[in-house]
Amino acid sequence: MKKLIIVALLIVGMTSFAQESKQKPQRTQMEQLNPEQRNQLRLKRLTLDLDLNASQQKEMSKIIAEQSAKKEVAMAERKAIKNAGKKLTPDERFAKQNKMLDGKIAMKARMKKILNPEQFEKWDKIKKHEQGSMRKKMLHRKKKMSGLEDK
Repeated sequence: MKKLIIVALLIVGMTSFAQESKQKPQRTQMEQLNPEQRNQLRLKRLTLDLDLNASQQKEMSKIIAEQSAKKEVAMAERKAIKNAGKKLTPDERFAKQNKMLDGKIAMKARMKKILNPEQFEKWDKIKKHEQGSMRKKMLHRKKKMSGLEDK
């Protein structure tokens, strides 16, 4: 009887692990949107979160468009390097990170000019939250990938 229960538990356990993990539908929907649509949605979210007025919305739409363009270029560069099978040298990596951090500093200064202190504080809080959740996702991906490689 014990063996029968153990076998049943093993079968149930194995089938539950064999189930495919489903990707979030939100991800596929976002990929279907063109860059302009994504920018508009981001502007509307910021407008709701920060209570932006019309002139602030106008400035933010310019900033969002610039960020989107920079992001596309950076993604294309990363894909090209990955496809070439090339790894960045420490100097190249340092230059890239330095450039990224300079961009973040400039962005923060621009946001301080556009937003009032209360809005800026909210924006900063939102950015930190997004950054934290992105780090969690990346760590989860790394753990998942290392778990697959160990087997």
